[in-house]
Amino acid sequence: MASTAAGKQRIPKVAKVKNKAPAEVQITAEQLLREAKERELELLPPPPKQKITDEEELNDYKLKKRKGFEDNIRKNRTVISNWIKYAQWEESLKEIQRARSIYERALDVDHRNITLWLKYAEMEMKSRQVNHARNIWDRAITILPRVNQFWYKYTYMEEMLGNVAGCRQAFERWMEWEPEEQAWHSYINFELRYKEVDKARTIYERFVIVHPEVKNWIKYARFEEKHGYIAHSRKVYERSVEFFGEEHVDENLFVAFARFEETQKEFERVRVIYKYALDRIPKHQAQELFKNYTMFEKKFGDRRGIEDVIVSKRRFQYEEEVKANPHNYDAWFDYLRLVESDADPDTVREVYERAIANVPPIQEKRHWRRYIYLWINYALYEELEVKDPERTRQVYQACLDLTPHKKFTFAKIWLLYAQFEIRQKNLQGARKVMGTAIGKCPKNKLLKGYIELELQLREFDRCRKLYEKYLEFSPENCTTWIKFAELETILGDVERARAIFELAIGQPRLDMPEVLWKSYIDFEIEQEEFGNTRNLYKRLLQRTQHVKVWISYAKFELSIDGPDRLQKCRQIYEEANKSMRNCEEKEERLMLLESWRDFEKEFGSDSTRERVRKLLPEKVKKRRKLTAEDGSDAGWEEYYDYIFPEDAANQPNLKLLAMAKMWKRQQMTDESENLPEKDTTAEETSPSSEEPAAAPEKQPENESGRNNVTETEQEGPYDDRDDDGGSSSESDSDDDNDGEKKESRSSGEDKD
Repeated sequence: MASTAAGKQRIPKVAKVKNKAPAEVQITAEQLLREAKERELELLPPPPKQKITDEEELNDYKLKKRKGFEDNIRKNRTVISNWIKYAQWEESLKEIQRARSIYERALDVDHRNITLWLKYAEMEMKSRQVNHARNIWDRAITILPRVNQFWYKYTYMEEMLGNVAGCRQAFERWMEWEPEEQAWHSYINFELRYKEVDKARTIYERFVIVHPEVKNWIKYARFEEKHGYIAHSRKVYERSVEFFGEEHVDENLFVAFARFEETQKEFERVRVIYKYALDRIPKHQAQELFKNYTMFEKKFGDRRGIEDVIVSKRRFQYEEEVKANPHNYDAWFDYLRLVESDADPDTVREVYERAIANVPPIQEKRHWRRYIYLWINYALYEELEVKDPERTRQVYQACLDLTPHKKFTFAKIWLLYAQFEIRQKNLQGARKVMGTAIGKCPKNKLLKGYIELELQLREFDRCRKLYEKYLEFSPENCTTWIKFAELETILGDVERARAIFELAIGQPRLDMPEVLWKSYIDFEIEQEEFGNTRNLYKRLLQRTQHVKVWISYAKFELSIDGPDRLQKCRQIYEEANKSMRNCEEKEERLMLLESWRDFEKEFGSDSTRERVRKLLPEKVKKRRKLTAEDGSDAGWEEYYDYIFPEDAANQPNLKLLAMAKMWKRQQMTDESENLPEKDTTAEETSPSSEEPAAAPEKQPENESGRNNVTETEQEGPYDDRDDDGGSSSESDSDDDNDGEKKESRSSGEDKD
């Protein structure tokens, strides 16, 4: 039993956790580590210091340390830090041979480790083993020639040892590998320290070929300048400009070249350099060049030079704009204006040719409106500035050939071309140009310009023919009819002018018939044909009843000297008033009555003035309901209406309303006379309660008047109007009742 029990393995009981909720205070791993650090539980005491007193202890110590280093190396040979520590420990014990052996063993493991070579060479130099150090540097630069640090330290060691030839030999071996720029500068500075300027120049020659950059050429030129070789320096700058050519040109090179020449007082050379550079460098890369050129001109140039700089800068800006958007004609205009002010004709022509080459891509006139002025300016420049008529003619002809005349044309081009031919005393050519224009694309402006041209030449027969063609092309143009008649009038052919006017007013469609009739009437008045003028007015009134025609007719009769001129004028006003009673435009009718009133005020009697005054309407303010497009209510609108007495006499409802208001006013006057003063005052301040009951008893027996008042009131919902329901009876009352009107309105009792 015991053995059986002993053979069984007891399983430990697992404690059951009843409460699995997290504790209120949680302990993190970070907290445990912090507490362990604070208590310093893992700190080991430092080993005891050992003092070596005899040689045997020293040998034991060395043996123990070497065994430890060897064990570390044996564990991991690739950890170079173990090798270096081992060698440095041996070096500290002055065991140079052992340290050398360790370094050699380490180089067998990793010969590309830079630190290993450096530590090895430094050890040899510290122990003054120069040949060993030289041997190590030589091996290092042979195995790793791209590590510049080896070369720097090697050359530095040779120079410090005074071995100039050996140092130069090391530099030469280095330069064969074409290292970085700083290596070349180190070699050059080495030669300069020993006053070997020619050798430094030779190194620079090789340097700028290996590293062909602008800054290196500039350094080469400044090197020559610094040592007083001005001609050599200028030659270097010139060679650099040729070397880079126009494709890889840089503004910094030209700036440096110009500054060099400026220090040598060669100002013309400086100016040529700047201009040469500005002509070849892209505009967005020449900001510094412009800046230096401007500063140079301010210091050493005259006003003309400064202006040249500014012009050049603006020219480059315009070049960039037109390159970005060739169809930006405004930029071309500015560019051409700048070039014309300061450039030779060939340059200006070249810019003009580039500008007109950008034809609008769409054949629509709105896209051509700005473009066509390039051609116009080009032609004017050739004619006025260059004074080359043949080239000007070619420009005009090329422009006309380019324009799509079947879709649209530009009359100004044809007219300018014809005027140019006249200035060249080529009248036949000018007529040919205008005839071609009218035949290809007749336009009002072309016909009008051709007629004006012939008028200036006093070719009246040609003008008549042109007017006939013009009227065939556009018979509705009233201005043309008028100008044609004026021409015949000036020439003294009155009957022909009258016939033209008769033809004009007989046209079925006119753009401005009122102007044409007025011109015809003025023509007859000038000819003092008053009978014809009256007939014209009557014919015109048969076509239109416009108020201005009636007023003009009346003023015409008034202007004619005669015994019955006032009677005729008054009779016309009477006829006009009768004819305009049914006119919907009440403002025109009012205008006629006001003109009649002014006439009577100046020439009439009291009776005629009173008669016109009674015809004048009353201005009333009304309200009407507005409706939106969708049928919804849009509010109310106030407007002014005119009530004419003649119209009011034909409306019995309005007369009935006026009588009702007069009755109410009379009743209020009688009641105020019968009451005491204080009661009267009370009634004035508050309306009587008996009045609303008394008013219906005195109402007119005719019920239709009440209904009419109600219908009129529906035009506006407000009670603060000048009359009841939008109608007025004040035109039938005297001016003395104005006070009673105001009093009744203030008390609010003038409601029906």
